[in-house]
Amino acid sequence: MKALNLIVSLLLSQSLFAQSSTIHISENQEPMKTGRFEPTWESLRSGYQVPEWFRNAKFGIWAHWGPQCVEGSGDWMARELYIEGSKAWKWHREHYGHPSEVGFKDILPLFRAEKWNPDSLVAYYKSIGARYFFVLGNHHDNYDLWDSKYQPWNSKNIGPKRDILREWADAAKKYGLPLGISFHADHAWTWYEPSRRYDLTGKMMGVPYDGVLTKEDGKGKWWEGLDPQQLYQQQHPLSRGSWANRMLHDQWDWSHGADIPSQEFCTNFYNRTLDAINRYSPDLLYFDATVLPLYPISDAGLKIAAHFYNQNTAVHKGKNQAVIFGKILNDEQREAIVWDVERGAPNQIIDRPWQSCSCIGGWHYNTEIYEQGRYKSAANIVKLLVDIVSKNGNFLLNVPLRADGTFDEKEHAILEEFGAWMRQNSEAIYDTRPWIRFGEGPIANSTIKINNQGFNEGSYNKADAREIRFTQKGNVLYAIALAWPSDQQLVIHSLGRSTQRVRSIQLLGYGKVKFQQTDDNLTVTLPAKQVNTIAPVLKIK
Repeated sequence: MKALNLIVSLLLSQSLFAQSSTIHISENQEPMKTGRFEPTWESLRSGYQVPEWFRNAKFGIWAHWGPQCVEGSGDWMARELYIEGSKAWKWHREHYGHPSEVGFKDILPLFRAEKWNPDSLVAYYKSIGARYFFVLGNHHDNYDLWDSKYQPWNSKNIGPKRDILREWADAAKKYGLPLGISFHADHAWTWYEPSRRYDLTGKMMGVPYDGVLTKEDGKGKWWEGLDPQQLYQQQHPLSRGSWANRMLHDQWDWSHGADIPSQEFCTNFYNRTLDAINRYSPDLLYFDATVLPLYPISDAGLKIAAHFYNQNTAVHKGKNQAVIFGKILNDEQREAIVWDVERGAPNQIIDRPWQSCSCIGGWHYNTEIYEQGRYKSAANIVKLLVDIVSKNGNFLLNVPLRADGTFDEKEHAILEEFGAWMRQNSEAIYDTRPWIRFGEGPIANSTIKINNQGFNEGSYNKADAREIRFTQKGNVLYAIALAWPSDQQLVIHSLGRSTQRVRSIQLLGYGKVKFQQTDDNLTVTLPAKQVNTIAPVLKIK
């Protein structure tokens, strides 16, 4: 009878949703702050301007860090440990147990952050060039990394027994870095659906994984009193094609048969996000969502945006300093929030400021990437940064931490080399604006398409000295080659006399260099000894 009532309730809720295109969240627990901004695109567009501090900052670092780092099997392991045959499933079974007996909930206590020192980490990130700092508030795994009022599965109750966001926020404030928080838990509803599966082969064939457990099943267990359904959120019908692992990506915008979340789920995500905003007063919010979280099925995303802008305006005494990132935006939406491109970039100057987000390795720590040496090199990080800035963008770089709260020695070496380049050449990055063209070279002149929300950054990895990128500041033009030429001669076709006369050129980190300008190009003679290990930067007047 209990199961029958649940089915009837679910069918009724779906029927009610079919009659209404929007799930309206409740503000009973977390009222939306009122002010200049209202939860409509018209209001957000008409009232918002990207703050100058963000346009000038250009580079941020992201600690995309949480309990999915425990096993070291990579990003999305909390979903993939339930996908039979996947690397994460095999690793989890071999080292922790079968997902029917040891699920992701049982990994949470193993996330201890025993060597984590947010003060020293943030100080280091600033020393290598970060001008803002991002942290993970929650991921698709639905675990909150703070003393959450609305999610008992959080870092204060389980695992480190610490308010991770509070300590990150205090460190960011101490070192004067604007704080960003990313929220991803709006997709837990469909993301965790594999936790209700079972093995199709082997001795455990047909035994349900732990995504079906409820509070009543916890008697005598370490998690007694906690409800696994507050973590997994799986008391609903499966989405269409749920057992097809790639189907989730087509359903990311809640289309193609995705099961639609309940009003309770949408309100809970809204409450949790407002709770963190009100406690930690971030200046940036990132959502791993098409446009905004739970958009267009709910008004939660628009209400979060309006609240955040109004709250930030109050904190900054009437001046809105806030930035919200969304993916796959149309032109009108880009006037209200900032376009984020994941692991990629458009191959043109974008009129409005935007951001590209990427990572040294995987989004969550991956031992295999470490062992196989598959991190981005410092040179590739610089290539991405310079290319993005030349097109009016900012670059947010994730440096994945191990579960104990530290990065490994290979990451450290990469960051040291990158930091050395930034200390020498950052004047060509910070506070700059695009020139009349972003660059020249075979890649610059190519058609490079964005795939969905990005995923084209590999097109820039092989850039050589023919690839030049430009930035400007006042009457100074910076020309940055994406590699050192082999013969000391750097040729820039965009700076012939027919474009503009060059009076003097300095190589940053060296001094004045010789050049020859013809009607067609500018040839610069670089010193025999390179002044850095990555790329030359010319300061041109």
